[in-house]
Amino acid sequence: MTPLPTLLTEIRACTRCAAHLPLGPRPVVQAHPQARLLIAGQAPGRKVHATGVPFNDASGERLRMWLGMSREVFYDACQVAIVPMGFCFPGTGSSGDLPPRPECAPAWRGPLLAHLKNIELTLAIGRYAQAYHLPDQGTSVTEVVQSWRSTWPHTIALPHPSPRNNLWLQRNPWFEAELLPVLRARVQEVLAHSGAGAAASAPK
Repeated sequence: MTPLPTLLTEIRACTRCAAHLPLGPRPVVQAHPQARLLIAGQAPGRKVHATGVPFNDASGERLRMWLGMSREVFYDACQVAIVPMGFCFPGTGSSGDLPPRPECAPAWRGPLLAHLKNIELTLAIGRYAQAYHLPDQGTSVTEVVQSWRSTWPHTIALPHPSPRNNLWLQRNPWFEAELLPVLRARVQEVLAHSGAGAAASAPK
């Protein structure tokens, strides 16, 4: 198995999708073998591409609020791995950013995740990450997120925290009322490394 530092260097130098990327390749990823929380997103947005920092935008602010997490902890690779389905900004379409490039996950995701052996909680954000990590939980984001108890405590599906999803949040008040409080508690448990035993069964 390729050592993780070497693998990350190869990922960050990847140009296989360059012809399809309007701003060129700039892979954005955060990983360390000690990480216990995996955030599986979709692909970097334009602002993230500009800075090279994952979730360094309005979506990231909302996500950190959902998780009850400071920026300091969020960007500590020894605690949090951030591995999107596509590592580069794919461009913008008529209704938002384009889907992650399909070449990315088959090339890099398996080798990278193989190094993350201490992950206790995976957050699958958006339908592309959910299709990869939770292929049997449903087809719509709403359906998959609503089934969060069935994959507790190791994997939790979330809608994308983009401001474009404000209407979804308004239509699904149960998300903030029911899921977010137990999600924050589970995140703190994982980061404190208190063990998963206390969370073995889903909250009622």
